[in-house]
Amino acid sequence: MAQNQNNKSDLMGTIVSLAKRRGFVFQSSEIYGGLNSCWDYGPLGVELKRNVKDAWWRAMVTNRRDIVGIDASILMHPRVWEASGHLSGFSDPLVDCKKCKERFRADHLENLDRCPKCGGELTEVRRFNLMFKTFMGPVEDSSATVYMRPETAQGILVNFLNVQQAARLKPPFGIAQIGKSFRNEITPGNFTYRTREFEQMEMEFFTPPDQDSKWYEYWREARLQWYKDYGIKPEHLRLRDHEKDELAHYAKACVDVEYLFPFGWSELEGIANRTDYDLKQHSQFSGKDLAFFDDETKSHYFPYVIEPAAGADRATLAFLVDAYDTEGEGKDERVVLRFHPALAPVKVAVLPLVKRDGMPEIGEKIYRDLLDHSIKSFYDHASSIGRRYARQDEAGTPFCLTVDSQTLEDQTVTLRERDSREQYRVASGQIVEVVGKKLREAMKFR
Repeated sequence: MAQNQNNKSDLMGTIVSLAKRRGFVFQSSEIYGGLNSCWDYGPLGVELKRNVKDAWWRAMVTNRRDIVGIDASILMHPRVWEASGHLSGFSDPLVDCKKCKERFRADHLENLDRCPKCGGELTEVRRFNLMFKTFMGPVEDSSATVYMRPETAQGILVNFLNVQQAARLKPPFGIAQIGKSFRNEITPGNFTYRTREFEQMEMEFFTPPDQDSKWYEYWREARLQWYKDYGIKPEHLRLRDHEKDELAHYAKACVDVEYLFPFGWSELEGIANRTDYDLKQHSQFSGKDLAFFDDETKSHYFPYVIEPAAGADRATLAFLVDAYDTEGEGKDERVVLRFHPALAPVKVAVLPLVKRDGMPEIGEKIYRDLLDHSIKSFYDHASSIGRRYARQDEAGTPFCLTVDSQTLEDQTVTLRERDSREQYRVASGQIVEVVGKKLREAMKFR
């Protein structure tokens, strides 16, 4: 993070300001005053988040033989949430201030007698179910009630047999999904960290009961390493094991991958050993036998489930915060987002030095060639070259290509690297090859 940011709350404010100014994240419905805890991803933000999701999918599905993907419906049969326990147990303790009318999560307060904002008296604690409720069809009655899913996992679990049989898989194997979830949080906040609409990256790994501990240990280490591979500083990451009183009633073990945000250590991802609870529950409530039949042992068993569940929005925010850096002070301050090249929204900026002498035409040709080879690029010929470099540093672009007078003589361009600011000449006809190689080298851990 920035070396000169002594006040962590100031750093978070700086990140929020940068996110809006550069087009990473905007307040939802801003022209109408905004909607609390809802955010829109702008041109750079949508690319960053998509790259985070693509990196997760490569690690969890594309580069593995034992995990496949699924895209389940957001709306599901209401009995799913009865079987999963969400209808009866997915709630937070809520209190209201009788004076200022603010609402708080009771488990986040040190004193349940007085309002932390105005000192007013608080109501008795009551349970608040976090699921959004709606109605399917034209009649709004109890028979038409459905819920916006609070997690993507259940869509995987109820499709266990469908996927296992269609993909001809045998435990241990996994099913992964990226999708939107919805939770009617009492106290959302900290920018995009805790919101009511969010995107999850979840994988359910089905394993024989006697292999659960081995795979739990494997996934807790693998998921921590993934964040390090994509540039999060190791000192900003930790694993926190859940205490026994924190565990869900069905969980054998659970650990959080936590990141040191400006507002403190907070969860990025949870890895849980859910035992065989889920498939047993859905078997009971649906009447469909979800036990796996092992041809070799001629036996039936309910697989244990190891679940790495990450937040796409939280991960995107962590990568944004961790990439933020500054050099110099005052007017000479340089803001840089040091994204891993695989995550950077734009890989290359093409910058003609001046808007004459054929430089824009050469720049346009290089720009189109990069796009034709699926290298996300940006073309900019406005203002001084120094300002354009600064804009690209602030956007996290790893490489800048400058077309200048020497290009007209020998068909070479200046390649500038973001982090080192090193500059050297490259033949314009080799740009795609050189940049592509550098991007592949940045992925050498794969």
